[in-house]
Amino acid sequence: MISKNQNELVLKAIAVLESFESGNPEAITAYVNPNQYIQHNQSLSDGRAAMLGALDHLKQIGTKVSIKRALVDADYVVLHSVYEFFGPKIIIDIFRFEDGLIVEHWDNMQEMEGKTPSNHTMIDGSVMIKDIDKTDANKQLVKSYVENILFGKNPGLLASYFYGDNYIQHSPHIADGLSGLHAALQALNEKNIKFEYTHLHQVIGQGDFVLAVSEGLFNGQETAFYDLFRVENEKIAEHWDVIEAILPVEKRKNSNSRF
Repeated sequence: MISKNQNELVLKAIAVLESFESGNPEAITAYVNPNQYIQHNQSLSDGRAAMLGALDHLKQIGTKVSIKRALVDADYVVLHSVYEFFGPKIIIDIFRFEDGLIVEHWDNMQEMEGKTPSNHTMIDGSVMIKDIDKTDANKQLVKSYVENILFGKNPGLLASYFYGDNYIQHSPHIADGLSGLHAALQALNEKNIKFEYTHLHQVIGQGDFVLAVSEGLFNGQETAFYDLFRVENEKIAEHWDVIEAILPVEKRKNSNSRF
C-alpha cells in the first residue's frame, strides 16, 4: 500500500498538469515551491514564475492533457501522458517534492506516432499498478536489464529477462516479443543507424511499473531515453518509451543539467 501522503503527491502533480489545459493558476500556486523550482527541461526557464507565465499561451493554443499512468516512489511522482499541442505528444513528467511542494521537474517528449507493427499505440496497455511489495526487486531487475543489455555489458543474458517471446512493445517501430526487438535492431543496423546507452541517471518504481531514465546517443545525437517497464513474475512483460534529442547548449533556456 502507498501512504496517504504519497497519494496526495500524485494528486498534486496531476492537478499541476491539468492546469496547463485549464489555464487556472491555483494548483501551480498551491503546489509548486515559489522559492525553488529546478527545471531540467532545457527549453524552459527556471522557477515557478516561468510556469505561471506560460499558462495563458498554453490555454490559447488549445492544450489538452490526458494522463494515462501515475506512479509514486518516495518523493518522486511520474506521470505518463498524452499532450495535445501542435499535434499529439507523448510525455513522461517527473516531479520531485520536498515538504509537500514540487521543487524539481524533468520530462521527455516525443511526437505520437501511429500503431506499432503489433497494433499497439505508444500509450495504451496496462495501467493498474500491482505487486507493491515487489517494488524494490522490480527496480533492481530493470536496473540490471539496462546495465547488462542496453549498456551492452552482458548481452548474452537478454533472454533471461523475458518469458520466451512474450513481451508487449509500445515503442512505435518495434513488434512484440524478442523476435520483434531483434528485427528492429537488425533494421537499424542495415540503415547504419546506431544507438548507445551511456549513463543511467534514475530508476523510479512503484509495484510492477519501473521507469529508467538514461542518457546516450541515437544516430550521433545526444539523446535522453525514458524507458517505462512493467514487470510480471520477475520478468519484463511490457515496455513503453519516450526518446528525445538533447538541446544544444546555445538553445537552452536554463543552465541545469538535462538529468
